[in-house]
Amino acid sequence: MDRGLSKAVEQFADRVGAALSEAASGTTVETKSLRRDAIVEAFNLSCAVIDSDNRQTNDELWALISAFTAHDLLPTRAAPDDIRNARLVQGKSIWLHKPSELFETFTQYDKMKGKQLAKVYYDEAMALSHTVASLDKYPSDAELKAIIDFQKLLLARVPSPSAAAEGSGTAGSTETPPEELEPPEPLEDVLAELDALIGLDAVKEEVRLLSALLRVQKLRAERDLPVVDSTKHLVFSGNPGTGKTTVARLLARIYRSLGVVERGHLTEVDRSGLVAGFVGQTATKVAEVFEKADGGVLLIDEAYSLIRGGEKDFGREAIDAVVKNVEDRRDSMVVILAGYPKEMAELVSANPGFSSRFPKTITFPDYNNEELIAIFDLIANKDGYRANDEAKEAIVAWFDLHPRGRGFGNGRLARNLFEAMVSRHAVRLVEVESPTDDQLMVLEPSDLPPPPDPDDPMDPDLDSFDPES
Repeated sequence: MDRGLSKAVEQFADRVGAALSEAASGTTVETKSLRRDAIVEAFNLSCAVIDSDNRQTNDELWALISAFTAHDLLPTRAAPDDIRNARLVQGKSIWLHKPSELFETFTQYDKMKGKQLAKVYYDEAMALSHTVASLDKYPSDAELKAIIDFQKLLLARVPSPSAAAEGSGTAGSTETPPEELEPPEPLEDVLAELDALIGLDAVKEEVRLLSALLRVQKLRAERDLPVVDSTKHLVFSGNPGTGKTTVARLLARIYRSLGVVERGHLTEVDRSGLVAGFVGQTATKVAEVFEKADGGVLLIDEAYSLIRGGEKDFGREAIDAVVKNVEDRRDSMVVILAGYPKEMAELVSANPGFSSRFPKTITFPDYNNEELIAIFDLIANKDGYRANDEAKEAIVAWFDLHPRGRGFGNGRLARNLFEAMVSRHAVRLVEVESPTDDQLMVLEPSDLPPPPDPDDPMDPDLDSFDPES
């Protein structure tokens, strides 16, 4: 019988019990009694996770019995059907919907004493929850989502030094892995950065589900339990400026925190970085890119462009080389194909090598006006500017004039608009002899460039705006 849950319960009892002893120092409460409270907490949490997907498998219940009969919380001779008939687990999932009294005790103590006991509870609760999910070879999405929601609930009350993120970015330059590796980051710190991005709620949920599944599979592998043989490669589908590169960079760090890749760097490439102009050179070029990306994540932008071209085009050769390298390095790196939704669907469905190795697509939606103005504010504040209330209203109206759809600029459009307004703001202030600090910082409606005319094919889109022109 798998003893993984028993070990996780003992660790929870030891560490959370010790934290309780610290919080109760100076009182007459016995340490033995506090450890018992921690064991009861572990029992409630284990039952709640098992119940979260409305199914109680024999593997889960046998592990529960093994872990808690030793602590007199379940009958010694109990069997799974006894647990089901007694309804000992049913209805316990509600326990994940709000912090327990024990956890709230830790948070209050931390506020008064400047300690980190709530973080101890959080770490052990997550370890125990994922261990419960690992009891089944195929953990359900409902169970993983329940753990993710519980994780967010606790994290919102636990201070995290790395919770702030720089914000929603767009595609950046290729990162080169460092010569000497730093220790892997705590997974929760990277997930906190993910949560801090503007918008992308559905994307964040997909990444968290993927992270939870990988964490559970890692626990099973460590205990020599059967593991689902699933590919980690992904398709990112969405318009430009929707945060695909930003999320890919975070995902590379998440994969390293989980031990999926060794280095955790992101390498970006497009068609020009894979396709050569002469016979035989393309395969070598692709191999060099994969060598550079080994140990991390390779993001192939506008991957669909590889299938476009005439008879003498070497894009098809690049596809064959990519498929081969993906297979050869399946245990050492992860590949993400990115691009427009329609074209990416056509690429994956048209090539058997891609369809079998990239079965999961994460869709990046266009930003709404509220999210775009938040991105604009983030960029402006970072550079020491701010838009006044009238300008913000005008900016929202300006965004409204851009139809959502193929080619919509999203975060890139917000950045380019900011640069255009700063340029026009500078021209306006030339006429001011001694501008005040406020005048130097505040953007006004008059700084907005004229919106593109949808009826005029010669009117350029701001995505190609040059602030120097």
